[in-house]
Amino acid sequence: MRTLTLRELNRATLARQLLLAREPLAVGAALERLAGLQAQESKAPYIGFRARLAGFERAELEEALLSRAAVRAVLMRNTIHLVTLADYRLMSAALYGDDASPLPPGALALGRRFATRTRAFVGTTPRTRAELMSWFATTHGFEEAPLHWYALRACADIVHAPETGLWKGKRPCFVALDEAPAPDPAAARAELVRRYLAAFGPATVADIGAWAGLRIRDVRLAVAAAEPFERYADERGRELLDLPGAPLPAAETPAPARLLPRWDNVILAHADRARIIPPAYRQAMSLVGGADYQCFLVDGFVGGRWRLERGKVVLEPFAPLSKPAQRELAGEAAALEAFLR
Repeated sequence: MRTLTLRELNRATLARQLLLAREPLAVGAALERLAGLQAQESKAPYIGFRARLAGFERAELEEALLSRAAVRAVLMRNTIHLVTLADYRLMSAALYGDDASPLPPGALALGRRFATRTRAFVGTTPRTRAELMSWFATTHGFEEAPLHWYALRACADIVHAPETGLWKGKRPCFVALDEAPAPDPAAARAELVRRYLAAFGPATVADIGAWAGLRIRDVRLAVAAAEPFERYADERGRELLDLPGAPLPAAETPAPARLLPRWDNVILAHADRARIIPPAYRQAMSLVGGADYQCFLVDGFVGGRWRLERGKVVLEPFAPLSKPAQRELAGEAAALEAFLR
């Protein structure tokens, strides 16, 4: 069994996440290749696309949102992701379609019980969380409890209203998607494993579970259903799964500097994040208010944080940077400042 070094894993993940070179892909094609983008912050996908796509313009993503070709919804790890509508159907079935769901059984049962009525109430009229939960409590006699909101969103296909994801988005509000036939959950999970490896592999079973928010036993069943896979080992001897023929760039492949949005996929997609975050920097990425993953990459690895002050990008490297790295980051910072205006 071939052993892959840390740098080989880094380069493989960067290649699949479009971070070795910007590519001229349309938004929908890029979203499917990336297995979606983290989207807790409405502007994050725009910054994520700017780091990955050649010639990306904000209007392209806004058009995808307004046409419902792309949606922001709760999916992996019960967090907000931007995905294509087709991928939403697949991922929602994989994660919430049966008892393998990361939601507790009680919350999931409640969501299923009231899914049809909730979808009918929400419809296409944008509603706030407070409005929806007030209706739910008044109509059904339930006080809002932890995860009820997430269960209703998952089971009734409630997603962020398109306008909330625009560059100058409105306050969070929600609409319901039209009801549609759902894929078989077990088959959807098998496909989810393949999609994960295409976007983040090679990876361990634990990595897949950490990204999806699924139990390891359910991931193993999905892996068995999704075979065949290539198998490798990492430098600690752990088994890595990968799609046959998936790209494995050489360890010495150049990796350009990139400024990533907060909670970017490439940072959060593995149980062991050493392939992207040097262990010495993990603590430095935590702030008083919680994890701050608005970081930049140097030679493929996290090299520091960045923030925006009065329209200017301020870089906070975790260690002294070489002159070439400084110049490259300065160019990326200037381009991002122009993009953010």
